Amino acid sequence: MKIAFYTLGCKVNQYETQALEQLLSGRGHTLVPFEESADAYIINTCTVTAVSDKKSRQIIRRTRKTAPDAIIAVCGCYPQTHPQDMEGLSIDLVSGTGDRQGFVELLERTWQERQPITALDNAFERRVFEVLPAGGLEGRTRAMLKVEDGCVNFCSYCIIPYARGPIRSLPLDKAREQAAHLASEGYRELVLTGIEISSWGHEWKDGPTLIDLIEAVCAAAPGCRVRLGSLEPRTITEEFCARASQLPNLCPHFHLSMQSGCDATLKRMNRKYDTARYYESVALLRRYFDAPAITTDLIVGFPGETEEEFAQTLDFIQTCAFSAMHIFPYSKRPGTPAAKMPGQVLKAVKEERAHRASQVAQAMEQAYLEQFVGRTVEVLFEQQRDGAWRGYTTRYTEVAVESPEVLHNQLRNVDISGVDGGCLRGKL
Repeated sequence: MKIAFYTLGCKVNQYETQALEQLLSGRGHTLVPFEESADAYIINTCTVTAVSDKKSRQIIRRTRKTAPDAIIAVCGCYPQTHPQDMEGLSIDLVSGTGDRQGFVELLERTWQERQPITALDNAFERRVFEVLPAGGLEGRTRAMLKVEDGCVNFCSYCIIPYARGPIRSLPLDKAREQAAHLASEGYRELVLTGIEISSWGHEWKDGPTLIDLIEAVCAAAPGCRVRLGSLEPRTITEEFCARASQLPNLCPHFHLSMQSGCDATLKRMNRKYDTARYYESVALLRRYFDAPAITTDLIVGFPGETEEEFAQTLDFIQTCAFSAMHIFPYSKRPGTPAAKMPGQVLKAVKEERAHRASQVAQAMEQAYLEQFVGRTVEVLFEQQRDGAWRGYTTRYTEVAVESPEVLHNQLRNVDISGVDGGCLRGKL
């Protein structure tokens, strides 16, 4: 078969699409771009917001219209949580977030028999991490390594625990094996990803924890940078920082999930920390690492958020002095407790607060970047764009240089001379 993929959503979805691509290629199938003619189109969906659901439905309908005789297979979080929404969309194969090996076999069966198949399990009954082939697309500099699946936090705005089930962790020996394999394939950077990597090892009770995993991966791929995915603040302890700071190939870039800088809002969100605990994590990282990049997510306009609560958040993010932020107006996700909460904030107010928070975030990012002017930084170059080679430092700050050399996948030292928007500029 000629098979095309379309992936929506997070890094975990991207990783799982890449794994499916490898599984299908290994069985003799041909991968083609989604815009080209194919025998089967696989749409890996996201359901984090109602807008995500809408995007998934749109791409399914558009694909069926342009390829009426092709196999349409849908997998991912949307069918897992809303199987009833798949009815009437002319889908040939409906799967969820589990058993990717089985999905490949079902796709082949659907192609041979031309009979619709729905294969969905109960996500809450999963207990074993499904080990998939690690790696990315040819020519990439950075590979994702999925080390965890599932979440049991049940934040009041989030439906993902229902889509992914309980925590399952990639065994330590498999993590070492996959990290070493990716390094041998020529990747220069590994990104540890998962639904909630802070909970890695949680199901083993008194067994290894995330810092044990990080040490193992760093040791297995000593020539690779190792970058961490999103972390819960509770992960950052004195012991974690003391051990992590001894790893020469661990990137000093920490994405600490925040969502709000107001304790009352955090409580309504059912987050498991307050601003005092969050700031403790920020302070620990700055004590143990040189100019660490500390990034975060912020949801503005959460149900019940008053102007005073938002002002508390603005003050708190400036206290934390983030190097970069992802800012989202709250989006109602049907099926979550937050969707039914009183005090839903008007769209115009949410957008205005997002704009104000973005202005603060941009000023903080500029201040963070300016400290590197006059310094020499190591850059992993990825691509040429707008007349310059571009890549990233260990702190995930973008750097642009003009050079006649082909710099793809090279690690080079760059003397930083200035800041251009959110990008550092310099010379080799």
